[in-house]
Amino acid sequence: MTTRIDPQDMTGRPCSLTAALQIVGDRWALPAIREVMLGNHRFRQIARNTGAPTDRLAARLKALVESGVLERRPLPDDARHSGYYLTEAGRDLAGITRELIGWGDRWAVTSPPVRLLHRDHELVTHTVCEACGERVHAEDIHREETTPGWDRSGPVQAS
Repeated sequence: MTTRIDPQDMTGRPCSLTAALQIVGDRWALPAIREVMLGNHRFRQIARNTGAPTDRLAARLKALVESGVLERRPLPDDARHSGYYLTEAGRDLAGITRELIGWGDRWAVTSPPVRLLHRDHELVTHTVCEACGERVHAEDIHREETTPGWDRSGPVQAS
């Protein structure tokens, strides 16, 4: 990533979610990333498939390049032009986009417009802890505040 945010410089609760949304929280960011994930690297393809206004899309793609989510490289079939490609940070968004698609299928649309398949069946995922191999349930997760002056309820009052 090109630019990172110091949690202690954030307004409100220091949280990586807030920092992440400053990078990918724009309405057109994740749809643009989705298109690159699908192999659409040309600006024209991304604009057509997202429906984004071209001026906003151009600004969003520029910001995603500056933040290290996308990179520009020559297109393999036309080296005179550059396309948008995922960086490691961009590829790390694959799981998040899958989860948002699943959430959207359940809560945001009348019927799912696509199905995600794993080999010959519909994809159903769950989270597994990499350290111990156990399936993760919400009730098993707890927070440890690492930013001085904060606890679960908010800023700690100095005594």
